[in-house]
Amino acid sequence: MKKNILIVDDFEISRNLLDKLLTKAGCLVMSAEDGVDAQTYLDGRCFDLIITDLNMPNMDGIELVKAIRAHAIYRYIPVIMLSTKSNQDRPAIEAGVTVFIQKPFQVETLLASVKKIVRC
Repeated sequence: MKKNILIVDDFEISRNLLDKLLTKAGCLVMSAEDGVDAQTYLDGRCFDLIITDLNMPNMDGIELVKAIRAHAIYRYIPVIMLSTKSNQDRPAIEAGVTVFIQKPFQVETLLASVKKIVRC
């Protein structure tokens, strides 16, 4: 069974890259451009993993994670956060992020984390 993953990133090139990598790995992917857009997908749809950028307009990644953790249906979904800011790992983990990966990252590092979490 394919795993459903929501990608949240304001940078279209990053969204497209992640989409291609994860689709090739056998996952089903949906994309949102920021935290506000991502919340429109939290309408009862089932996700096995959410991958979000930290720095985004309208609602950043930490605010999004807090909103996800406050939502009864989505509270336990694993979240991978990507960021160029290495000093944001602690606030991200405190907000409920499962894995924090600093950009730039090796594709293998991201895929290993995804596969470990959702086994796709």
